[in-house]
Amino acid sequence: MKVYPECYDCLGRLICQAGRLATSDELLRQKAVEKATNVLDREFSDEQISIAIATKLHKIIRDVTGNPDPYRTMKENELAVAGELFSKVKGHYKDTINDYIKLAAVANAIDFFRSLDDVAEDIKKPAEFAIDDSQRFEAELKKASKVLYLADNVGEIYFDLPLVKKMRQLVDVKYVVKPSPVQNDATAEDVKEAGLEGEFGTVMTTGMASPGVILDLASNQFRQEFKAADLVFAKGMGHYESLSELPEEGKVFYCLMAKCRPVANSLGISLNSYVAMLR
Repeated sequence: MKVYPECYDCLGRLICQAGRLATSDELLRQKAVEKATNVLDREFSDEQISIAIATKLHKIIRDVTGNPDPYRTMKENELAVAGELFSKVKGHYKDTINDYIKLAAVANAIDFFRSLDDVAEDIKKPAEFAIDDSQRFEAELKKASKVLYLADNVGEIYFDLPLVKKMRQLVDVKYVVKPSPVQNDATAEDVKEAGLEGEFGTVMTTGMASPGVILDLASNQFRQEFKAADLVFAKGMGHYESLSELPEEGKVFYCLMAKCRPVANSLGISLNSYVAMLR
């Protein structure tokens, strides 16, 4: 998905947020924000993907401030709240692929620009898909042998686990996280800290600290696994924004809440609608 004009302001907000979280040193923060803003101005064009720009902006903030994980405190709070919410809502879902897709989807309400109180209200409501290819996905799953499950925000890992376990009864599933901190995305260390390290089976990384997946920057191992996978379960807007630029092969299943207007417009749905789309 190429950027929309309004993506510029969102990326500007991202710079300010990451800078504020990265350091309390005003001069250092100003230096990081100015350098990142210069890159945003240089890189922003209608031929770019927002995730590619965001990846560069996050790296600048980390490098200039010397903070390798600006979102650490936010992630810890998110994990705590998500764990409590999961224990409250999990009983409302049946032990089926279809219901566990809904459970996984509803957690994508988590967003680093939204308050946890607002997120909690959304998670308590059942997901209703504006685009629903869940049954197609389940049919393809029964014919598959290898699946990659691309994780998104750290708080979602609790909500991903039932679906991953259910799919592992049918196919080989690799749970894919980020190799190092970027935004509030899940890393292997986060999975370990949540006490779920042994629950997901195989956990691997994309090899790149990006909010999405940019195959040119990903590790050779991830590119090989991506090519070999029969299905790719892609959580969140970042994965949609980056992977939707690839040719459609009927193997990528996007599971997300469209939390911004450009993504919603790209999908032809209303803002804050849920999507379960196989392309």
